[in-house]
Amino acid sequence: MNWLSKKRWNILIVLTAVCIFAVGAIYADLQIGYYAPANLGAISQAAPAAQQTSDVYKISAFPLYTPALVPGAGRQDVEAYCNTCHTPSYVTMQPPLPAATWKAEVDKMGKAFGAQIPAESQASILKYLDSHYTPETRKR
Repeated sequence: MNWLSKKRWNILIVLTAVCIFAVGAIYADLQIGYYAPANLGAISQAAPAAQQTSDVYKISAFPLYTPALVPGAGRQDVEAYCNTCHTPSYVTMQPPLPAATWKAEVDKMGKAFGAQIPAESQASILKYLDSHYTPETRKR
Protein backbone atom coordinates (compact mmCIF):
# COMPACT_ATOMS: atom_id res chain seq x y z
CA MET A 1 0.00 0.00 0.00
CA ASN A 2 1.47 3.34 -0.94
CA TRP A 3 1.06 6.41 1.23
CA LEU A 4 -1.73 7.89 -0.97
CA SER A 5 -4.01 4.89 -0.61
CA LYS A 6 -3.15 4.70 3.08
CA LYS A 7 -4.22 8.34 3.44
CA ARG A 8 -7.50 7.63 1.63
CA TRP A 9 -8.08 4.64 3.88
CA ASN A 10 -7.56 6.81 6.99
CA ILE A 11 -9.95 9.47 5.65
CA LEU A 12 -12.56 6.80 4.96
CA ILE A 13 -12.24 5.44 8.49
CA VAL A 14 -12.58 8.92 10.00
CA LEU A 15 -15.63 9.75 7.86
CA THR A 16 -17.26 6.44 8.78
CA ALA A 17 -16.64 7.09 12.47
CA VAL A 18 -18.13 10.60 12.20
CA CYS A 19 -21.22 9.25 10.43
CA ILE A 20 -21.70 6.53 13.03
CA PHE A 21 -21.35 9.10 15.80
CA ALA A 22 -23.87 11.46 14.13
CA VAL A 23 -26.43 8.68 13.63
CA GLY A 24 -25.97 7.63 17.26
CA ALA A 25 -26.47 11.20 18.49
CA ILE A 26 -29.66 11.62 16.44
CA TYR A 27 -30.97 8.27 17.66
CA ALA A 28 -30.21 9.27 21.28
CA ASP A 29 -32.09 12.55 20.84
CA LEU A 30 -35.08 10.64 19.45
CA GLN A 31 -35.01 8.32 22.44
CA ILE A 32 -34.80 11.21 24.92
CA GLY A 33 -37.76 12.91 23.29
CA TYR A 34 -36.18 15.96 21.72
CA TYR A 35 -37.44 14.87 18.31
CA ALA A 36 -40.66 12.98 18.96
CA PRO A 37 -42.24 11.83 15.68
CA ALA A 38 -45.46 13.72 16.49
CA ASN A 39 -43.58 17.01 16.95
CA LEU A 40 -41.29 16.89 13.94
CA GLY A 41 -41.55 20.17 12.05
CA ALA A 42 -43.67 21.82 14.76
CA ILE A 43 -42.66 24.92 16.70
CA SER A 44 -43.72 24.84 20.33
CA GLN A 45 -44.14 27.83 22.59
CA ALA A 46 -45.85 28.51 25.87
CA ALA A 47 -49.52 29.41 25.75
CA PRO A 48 -50.30 33.02 26.64
CA ALA A 49 -51.85 33.71 30.02
CA ALA A 50 -55.63 33.79 29.95
CA GLN A 51 -57.09 37.26 30.40
CA GLN A 52 -59.65 37.83 33.08
CA THR A 53 -62.74 39.94 32.54
CA SER A 54 -61.65 42.12 35.47
CA ASP A 55 -58.29 42.96 33.86
CA VAL A 56 -57.87 46.69 33.32
CA TYR A 57 -55.16 48.14 31.13
CA LYS A 58 -54.44 51.84 31.09
CA ILE A 59 -51.93 53.83 29.14
CA SER A 60 -51.17 57.28 30.40
CA ALA A 61 -50.12 60.20 28.30
CA PHE A 62 -46.43 60.52 27.51
CA PRO A 63 -45.05 63.24 29.76
CA LEU A 64 -44.06 66.38 27.91
CA TYR A 65 -41.57 68.50 29.74
CA THR A 66 -41.67 72.14 28.86
CA PRO A 67 -38.31 73.80 28.46
CA ALA A 68 -37.26 75.67 31.53
CA LEU A 69 -36.03 78.83 29.86
CA VAL A 70 -35.03 81.57 32.25
CA PRO A 71 -37.59 84.41 32.33
CA GLY A 72 -36.34 87.59 30.76
CA ALA A 73 -36.51 89.95 27.82
CA GLY A 74 -36.13 88.04 24.57
CA ARG A 75 -37.50 84.75 25.88
CA GLN A 76 -40.60 85.05 23.70
CA ASP A 77 -38.41 85.45 20.60
CA VAL A 78 -36.41 82.35 21.54
CA GLU A 79 -39.62 80.40 22.04
CA ALA A 80 -41.14 81.68 18.79
CA TYR A 81 -38.22 81.43 16.38
CA CYS A 82 -36.17 78.58 17.87
CA ASN A 83 -39.28 76.43 18.15
CA THR A 84 -39.62 76.45 14.36
CA CYS A 85 -36.97 73.74 13.90
CA HIS A 86 -36.37 72.36 17.39
CA THR A 87 -37.60 72.79 20.92
CA PRO A 88 -36.26 75.67 22.97
CA SER A 89 -34.96 73.06 25.42
CA TYR A 90 -31.95 72.77 23.10
CA VAL A 91 -30.82 76.05 24.63
CA THR A 92 -30.99 74.60 28.14
CA MET A 93 -29.22 71.40 27.08
CA GLN A 94 -26.15 73.28 25.87
CA PRO A 95 -23.25 73.95 28.18
CA PRO A 96 -22.76 77.62 28.98
CA LEU A 97 -21.38 79.06 25.75
CA PRO A 98 -19.49 82.32 25.25
CA ALA A 99 -21.34 85.16 23.56
CA ALA A 100 -19.36 84.72 20.33
CA THR A 101 -20.37 81.07 20.15
CA TRP A 102 -24.06 81.92 20.66
CA LYS A 103 -23.78 84.49 17.85
CA ALA A 104 -22.20 81.85 15.59
CA GLU A 105 -25.00 79.40 16.46
CA VAL A 106 -27.76 81.90 15.73
CA ASP A 107 -26.03 82.90 12.46
CA LYS A 108 -25.74 79.22 11.52
CA MET A 109 -29.46 78.69 12.12
CA GLY A 110 -30.23 81.49 9.69
CA LYS A 111 -27.60 80.89 7.01
CA ALA A 112 -27.09 77.12 7.02
CA PHE A 113 -30.56 75.98 8.10
CA GLY A 114 -32.67 78.78 6.65
CA ALA A 115 -34.36 80.03 9.81
CA GLN A 116 -36.34 83.16 8.99
CA ILE A 117 -35.43 85.37 11.94
CA PRO A 118 -35.85 89.16 11.54
CA ALA A 119 -32.79 91.24 12.48
CA GLU A 120 -34.45 92.83 15.54
CA SER A 121 -35.57 89.42 16.83
CA GLN A 122 -32.11 88.00 16.18
CA ALA A 123 -30.61 90.81 18.27
CA SER A 124 -33.18 90.13 21.00
CA ILE A 125 -32.36 86.40 20.98
CA LEU A 126 -28.63 87.09 21.21
CA LYS A 127 -29.14 89.53 24.09
CA TYR A 128 -31.29 86.97 25.91
CA LEU A 129 -28.73 84.18 25.40
CA ASP A 130 -25.88 86.48 26.46
CA SER A 131 -27.82 87.52 29.57
CA HIS A 132 -28.68 84.00 30.76
CA TYR A 133 -26.65 81.24 29.06
CA THR A 134 -22.99 82.27 29.01
CA PRO A 135 -20.41 80.93 31.49
CA GLU A 136 -20.57 84.23 33.39
CA THR A 137 -24.37 84.45 33.59
CA ARG A 138 -25.63 80.85 33.70
CA LYS A 139 -27.30 79.98 36.98
CA ARG A 140 -27.76 76.37 37.96
